[in-house]
Amino acid sequence: MITVLQIVLVTLMLMLLLYLVYRPKRVVFSDLPANYEEMLEDYVRFYAHLDAGDKKHFAERFRRFLASVRITGANAEVEDLDRVLIGAAAIIPVFHIPDWDYINLREVLLYPGNFNNDYEQEGRNRLYSGMVGNGSLEQMMILNKWELRQGFINGHSDSNTAIHEFVHLIDKMDGTLDGVPELLLLRQYVPQWKELLEAEMQAIRMGMSDVKAYGATSPVECFAVLSEYFFEQPERFRERHPELAELMERIYVRRQNS
Repeated sequence: MITVLQIVLVTLMLMLLLYLVYRPKRVVFSDLPANYEEMLEDYVRFYAHLDAGDKKHFAERFRRFLASVRITGANAEVEDLDRVLIGAAAIIPVFHIPDWDYINLREVLLYPGNFNNDYEQEGRNRLYSGMVGNGSLEQMMILNKWELRQGFINGHSDSNTAIHEFVHLIDKMDGTLDGVPELLLLRQYVPQWKELLEAEMQAIRMGMSDVKAYGATSPVECFAVLSEYFFEQPERFRERHPELAELMERIYVRRQNS
């Protein structure tokens, strides 16, 4: 006679089997596919401007990232270009930090468009194009597929949604999301960094800065917006924001005794 316990066990085994068969798969490869290298050259200016040795180093870290973080479409198809751009956005901010890994990220969800504060794709207040998850979505990131691509395709822009969200993860690694990446910035420079962030936020509010308005929201968003600008238009950023650029270098470029 079949018992309730046996039925439950069989059901659980079937559910486990279905999960193992149909769960989203990570893309794992020992060598970078040729079309991935071509897309990096075509769409990622940061990569295209590296020398041959640095391109090899970038590609290796890029490959490791894609092997360790799942990228899943949520009503959106994940294409090779999307994987390339997400991987590139992850590596660009930490390229000069050799021992960095995103231990606070396990999955990126790709949405077809914007979403609201409850991660919903329909209804009102769909204002977000990217977000680092909390609560049930801890260790997850959500990106708008269209905005992801625009961040790399528009070569004259200082905006990049994916880089913005990875900077939030970098900021969060010290345990506090506050606009001060204390794992990367030496303590002696923290007061100056906080002062510069506040001054820049005030300049944005007064219409006296070329940094986009969202940067005035909070120190957290100011750091992420400035980082987008720093990586997307480095020469312009250094010319117009020399003090910020100097501290950005201290954050993102690992030096001896810096």
